[in-house]
Amino acid sequence: MFPSLSLMSPAGKWLGFVTAIWVQAIAGNNYTFSNYSDALKSLMALTQLELNNLSVAKDVGKAFGLVSGLASDRFPTWIILLIGSLEGLIGYGAQWLVVSQRISPLPYWQMCIFLCMGGNSTTWMNTAVLVTCMRNFPKSRGPVSGILKGYVGLSTAIFTDVCAALFSSDPSTFLLMLAVVPTVICLVAAVFLHKTTPEEEKSETQHLNAFNVIAIVLASYLLAFDISGSHGPVLSVAFAIGLVVLLALPLSVPLYFGMSVSKPNSDIEQAIKQPLIAPPTRQEDLVTVMDTAAQGSVQAKRQPMIGEDHTVLEMVKTVDFWILFVSFLCGVGTGMCFMNNMGQMGLALGYIDVSIFVSLTSIWGFFGRIISGLVSEHYIWKHGAPRPIWNAASQILMTLGYILLAVALPGSFYMGSILVGICYGVRLTVTVPIASELFGLKYYGLLYNILILNLPLGSFLFSGLLAGHLYDIQATISDGGSNTCVGPQCYMLVFVIMGLACVFGFVLDVLLTIRTKSIYARMCTEHKSKTRMVDEN
Repeated sequence: MFPSLSLMSPAGKWLGFVTAIWVQAIAGNNYTFSNYSDALKSLMALTQLELNNLSVAKDVGKAFGLVSGLASDRFPTWIILLIGSLEGLIGYGAQWLVVSQRISPLPYWQMCIFLCMGGNSTTWMNTAVLVTCMRNFPKSRGPVSGILKGYVGLSTAIFTDVCAALFSSDPSTFLLMLAVVPTVICLVAAVFLHKTTPEEEKSETQHLNAFNVIAIVLASYLLAFDISGSHGPVLSVAFAIGLVVLLALPLSVPLYFGMSVSKPNSDIEQAIKQPLIAPPTRQEDLVTVMDTAAQGSVQAKRQPMIGEDHTVLEMVKTVDFWILFVSFLCGVGTGMCFMNNMGQMGLALGYIDVSIFVSLTSIWGFFGRIISGLVSEHYIWKHGAPRPIWNAASQILMTLGYILLAVALPGSFYMGSILVGICYGVRLTVTVPIASELFGLKYYGLLYNILILNLPLGSFLFSGLLAGHLYDIQATISDGGSNTCVGPQCYMLVFVIMGLACVFGFVLDVLLTIRTKSIYARMCTEHKSKTRMVDEN
């Protein structure tokens, strides 16, 4: 097993969080399919339906994330990370060999397996990071989820922009990056990321704010590179160097923290020495404790209330889970369809290079993730606002995005990409803490991976069945055996149907907001009560 390297200290906890950020910054490779899908389509002479089914195979890999969820409750974080990195190296490495033409194109079913492995690799990385960090920061789930998911959103732009700057967006080089870079980062994180003792909430907030600032600077840097047009070789290299510096900048937080707490804090030491539950000093107190324990053993057999720890079977018996599951499907399922088909959507509308749209979706998805984590957390503790209300708001904006894409006016593909990216980011970020707040943290690794079954399911329904069939109906067969469709009619009906799905998701999110209102009100009251007690002491 890897040595802890004195990482049980508070500074070690923040160093682990930095490596978690790096893992998330390379864990969005599932959203980069549009960058090399056209190369696969032409090289393997695929129809659009066949290509979409390849993307479905990639997303089906997430369905096997249940295995990583089960493993996260039984194995340490470093094992989960190593499994994910090895699987990604094999899955994307095989695709690189095909696209770079170092080997002949593999049979279709074999390509499906390798894309599935690549897709599944990220579930191990995400599970290792999210489960560990949710447990390390139980009082700051919203901001932590926002930061981590924000970097996942930026990862697509990071890969895309680096490949564009240094390798002229070459698809084979892009796949090589997807195979090698995550492996190296996961090896680093395997050493430093592990479960630690939660820290006091006030200190967490201060440090998480610093991470938010760094992340926003990084996103702005990537956005400036995307909208500034073409770049020469010198500027491209300078951009890559600056990007590495910004990705390393989060290390300043644990370094500063380590230096600032080098001297022991007597108050904290006294608090640790004080028992959490004082032993009973009188006989009647002992009787009371025994009665309470007996009542607890009886209550342990009942169905847990929403907000308590649930097993998988207990969770799927609740109405709230299915409302959350289906509403999540409406948002992320349609979002996955858009991102998987962005390459062909752009070509249909006359855009030869769609990398700018891939980056825009990624960067604005980051802003959706980071802002929704902060805002939802603020309104919970300040006003007791249910977190699902932000999912409802995102569904309305996503519907507007699909309407803009359907009308296909000049510039609407830019605006549609931005809106879909923002709302997709909101959904992924807000749903993570919602699941832990409604169903507990005890089995969170498995519960999270059950929820993200929506990614392959949504990809199959909206991308594999809907978009693929409707595209092929209007496409013409080319000489190479693949097919092509040009014009706004190619995806107009797809966008309309996905917009209607988002309206249905909005209704479900409003219903979940109403059903969970009392839970979040209680959380707010308890938080204010604890804060008042701390201030008085």
